[in-house]
Amino acid sequence: MFKQTIITCLRGFVTPVLALVAIMGQAQTTKTATITGYSPALKDSTVTECSVENVRVASDTVIGGHFTLTVPVEGLTKSYLFLEGEGCPNHLMTIWLKPGVEVKVTGTDCLYPLWKVDSPLPEQQTVSRITEHGHDMLAEMLRLGLANAPWEEEKVVYMKYLKQTMDILPSLPVDAASLDELEDVAIMARNYQKDFPYMEQLKELEASTAARAPKGFEEQLALIHTQVYPPHILQVGEEAIDAELIDMEGQKHHLAEVLGQPSRYVLLDFWSLGCYPCRISEPEMREVYDKMQGKLEIIGINQDKLSAWQEDNFSKSIVWKNWNDGKMGKADVENHYCDMKAIPYYVLISPDKRILWKGAGYGAGWFLGMAEAISGPKQDNTANLQLAVRSIGIKPDVTTINFRYYGQEGYWFRIVKESYLEANGKKYQLTAADGITLDENNYPKEKATATTEGVMGKLFYTDFTLTFEPFDTTPTTFDFKEGDGEGAFVIRNIAIEK
Repeated sequence: MFKQTIITCLRGFVTPVLALVAIMGQAQTTKTATITGYSPALKDSTVTECSVENVRVASDTVIGGHFTLTVPVEGLTKSYLFLEGEGCPNHLMTIWLKPGVEVKVTGTDCLYPLWKVDSPLPEQQTVSRITEHGHDMLAEMLRLGLANAPWEEEKVVYMKYLKQTMDILPSLPVDAASLDELEDVAIMARNYQKDFPYMEQLKELEASTAARAPKGFEEQLALIHTQVYPPHILQVGEEAIDAELIDMEGQKHHLAEVLGQPSRYVLLDFWSLGCYPCRISEPEMREVYDKMQGKLEIIGINQDKLSAWQEDNFSKSIVWKNWNDGKMGKADVENHYCDMKAIPYYVLISPDKRILWKGAGYGAGWFLGMAEAISGPKQDNTANLQLAVRSIGIKPDVTTINFRYYGQEGYWFRIVKESYLEANGKKYQLTAADGITLDENNYPKEKATATTEGVMGKLFYTDFTLTFEPFDTTPTTFDFKEGDGEGAFVIRNIAIEK
């Protein structure tokens, strides 16, 4: 059992786990639109931001309840308004813009996603009608967010909000805004698949929307269809497939260039510039990449607009293969590899091109633990990447296993006395522990790197040895199970080299 925080950005969810981070200045354009806002409840310290395509393009600080954002735009543009300050929810508000347009948002509180929006654009009027129709559910979502309610509680309300969105969409015109809302519903349906309770209604809505859509929306309709009827998503154990990607210079590449090389694992990293956990995972990935030269190749698959990705300093600093899917996260490579629309999303592939592990979000210590497993005895520690077997001792009277556990400072792990090895159809019980105390919270003791800043500065490890009953017959492989309780560690298929 262990205490761990996994952070992720869930695409298609109007309240992301973490808001978009500031990335770069305004785009190179002379055309602009304006967003002005006012609420007497806003504190003067409140920061307002506008982002387009995952990039912050304008910001202002509230003074006397007022703010003004000058946003660079070339044509009809979907932007997100975000307010960070006391009483403001962690929520993105959709604002549609065009060159020369002024949009006014006003309210009497800090719940800006519910504020009145004055705009001449029909797309914004579409969004306002959807917001008004789902007002009560949206208000409840904001309340839960401000109360830091667990996602499972918020998810119930959000699903009801999606249902209300689907209920009103047939009465709205098919335009960029209504299709964007339908795409968000479809993405969430794909994310939750069997757990999405309104799948039949979504299928009917997707078909009726496509039937009455005017020309010019064929590409977006095709993307929505792909979410409602996703292609086969590759699962652990299946063979990886090829995909075409683009590098920073615009040259085309294929996954096949890297897959299937002897003794070399491949880690696919689906990420975006505006994804905070994508960025804070980079130092640990860099540490592992340097340590695992020749054993591990990393392929970053960026999902931003090509120009924004190519011009960004963070992108330019990446040392492994830094490619882009060319369709802002909507290409076949993501549809085939990712079970859900969330970033960061990782896929680990073996030298024989088999998928070993898939995971959304980032947990500190994942990649260092992955490196330990790749470098140590052959094993499957993907159920908990922070724990890895480093060595095995087989004797007539005992079996000893040396482990290493990575975790953040102050985060505990626990090994129970009921732990055992499983092999030959039998259980071999734990008899002793050295380096930890069984059935108690243990904390990583040694610094994992010399770094003192960020997540890496708080990343520690602990080595410990567990002693088990001897094998009656030495197996080829065995499993380690930290008891049978909920949240127990499991490392499977640990190989004994003879």
